[in-house]
Amino acid sequence: MNATQRLKQAEKGAILSIITYIILSSSKLLFGKLFFSQALFSDGLNNLTDVLSSLLVFAGLKISQKPADKNHPYGHWKFETLASLITSFIMCIIGIEVIRNASHTIMNPNPELPSLITAIVGFISGIMMYGVYRFNDSLAKKINSIGLKAAAKDNYSDALTSISTSIAIFAASLGISWLDGVMAFIVGIMILKTSYDVFSESTFQLTDGFEPEEMKEYKPLILSHPEVKSIEELKARRYGSNVYLDLTVCMDPNLTVWRSHEITEEIEIELAENFGINFIDIHVEPYKKS
Repeated sequence: MNATQRLKQAEKGAILSIITYIILSSSKLLFGKLFFSQALFSDGLNNLTDVLSSLLVFAGLKISQKPADKNHPYGHWKFETLASLITSFIMCIIGIEVIRNASHTIMNPNPELPSLITAIVGFISGIMMYGVYRFNDSLAKKINSIGLKAAAKDNYSDALTSISTSIAIFAASLGISWLDGVMAFIVGIMILKTSYDVFSESTFQLTDGFEPEEMKEYKPLILSHPEVKSIEELKARRYGSNVYLDLTVCMDPNLTVWRSHEITEEIEIELAENFGINFIDIHVEPYKKS
C-alpha cells in the first residue's frame, strides 16, 4: 500500500470521528443546558473542538494527496501536520473558555441539581467514543498512519472524559452539587493538556524533528548486508505520515557500480517492507580502513 492509499484509508477514520463528534457534541450541549449540568455542557464544547479538529485533519489528508508541483517538489504531505497545529490553537481557546465558565460555576453554584439524564447521556457518549477509538486505533496500526494514531489517542481521551463526567454528574445529582463544576474545570484542564500535546507533536514534525531511538531500529537491517561496512550518515524526517530517509553507507571500493546499486535497491525494499519507508535516498561512499 503506497502513501496515497494510506491517506485514503485514514480518511475513513476521520469521517467516522466527524459524524460521531457532531452527534455527541450537539447532544451534550443540548442536554447539559436543559438539565443544568455544566460538566456535560463543557464536555460538549470539548467534542465541538473535536469536530473542528477532525474536519481539519480530513482537509489535511485531502490536500496531502495532491501530487508534487513546481512550488512543492516534495509533495503536500505536511498539510496534515499543519492541520493538527491549527487544531491545537482552537483547542487551547476552547479549553480556556471551559475553565473560565467552570470557575464561575464553582464560585456561583447553580441551585438546580443536574438531572440523572445527563449522567446517562455522558455514559452512552463514552461507550460510543470508545468504539470509535477501537476502530481508528486498529486502522492506524494497519496502515501505519501517525495522524490517525493521534486521532485515536484523542478518541480514547474523550471516552475516558465522558465516562468520568457521567460519574461526576451522577454524584452531583445526589446532592454533591459542587462536583459538577469541579468536573467541568478538570475537563478544561484536559482540553489544554491535549492541546499542548498536539502542539508539541506538530511543531516537532514541522521542524523536521525525529526520534533517535526510532532511527536506531533501521541500523541492524542496513548492516545485515555484508557488503555494507559502515553507516556514514543516517538522517530522517517526517512529511505527514511518511518518513523520508537520507542514508550514506560505506562499501568495498572494489565492488562494481552495478553491484553497489543492487545492494542499495535491496536495502530500500527491505526498509519499505519492514518499516513502511517509501522515500529513501541512499548514497554510497568507498570504505576506508582506519
